[in-house]
Amino acid sequence: MAKKIESPCVSICKLKGDLCIGCGRSLDEIRTWKSMKRPERMKTLKRADERLKALTSR
Repeated sequence: MAKKIESPCVSICKLKGDLCIGCGRSLDEIRTWKSMKRPERMKTLKRADERLKALTSR
């Protein structure tokens, strides 16, 4: 099995609405990150990446 999935936090930690502009995660995803299992973390990272792309394309 691959390595543990680390938090995508980049220590910017500024919210725009419910989303962190640093990592793209929602407040709820940030709050529950430590208790997430690997598949859920992978899905969260994918969603966060899509959100960051949308934020930067504006």
